[in-house]
Amino acid sequence: MSTRDTVLGRIREALTDVPATEGPDDVPVPRAYRHSHAGPDVVGLFAERVADYRATVTRTPDDGIREAVAARLIARGVRTLVVPDGFPDALLPAGDWTVLRDAGPLTTAELDSADAVLTTAAVGIAVTGTIVLDAGPGQGRRALTLLPDYHLCVVRQDQIAGDVPEALGRLDPTGPLTWISGPSATSDIELDRVEGVHGPRTLDVVVAEPTAVTEPAQPIASNPPNTGPDTELP
Repeated sequence: MSTRDTVLGRIREALTDVPATEGPDDVPVPRAYRHSHAGPDVVGLFAERVADYRATVTRTPDDGIREAVAARLIARGVRTLVVPDGFPDALLPAGDWTVLRDAGPLTTAELDSADAVLTTAAVGIAVTGTIVLDAGPGQGRRALTLLPDYHLCVVRQDQIAGDVPEALGRLDPTGPLTWISGPSATSDIELDRVEGVHGPRTLDVVVAEPTAVTEPAQPIASNPPNTGPDTELP
């Protein structure tokens, strides 16, 4: 008897007392598990965890988003900027860059040669420092955030979930979801880190908060790379 036969036999034995007419939806599944490990300062934890991935986070009040975006684009020396359909015009600053709209749509060559892409987000996850895009307004199709070398993302405070279970409850599982945890990076068995292999080499995040900020928005410097045992980062 093969291992496969042994496993299937044990499954059949375990199901002998289950009525043939019973389906998976007929049995309630307990959902009383803990949904978040974030703690009270969800926004602060999100900013810290995103910075852990060597991204730069700028926290700013809602009325300072445009200025914060402009500051990051200038700091990165952006000259060509991809902007998806639905990105709020009020948040798009004027500057010494050419704005490329994905109305055509843009070709792979045009996206690859662009300096940056500017998007909104669907959800942010504090515990994991993850940004989730669902191709909604201001986010665009997946290629827009994979081909340009620099991704600048605007995340509102009310979009930040504490942990993964909470975030999943806000998302449509049938839609296209892109999960971003820092710049694209991978490491070989000797932990030599290479960035920009599977997507943008650089990630900046602007977190918009409704609370008053008395001082000008300041970027949170990204943290040094994680040199732990993981050999590949998302």
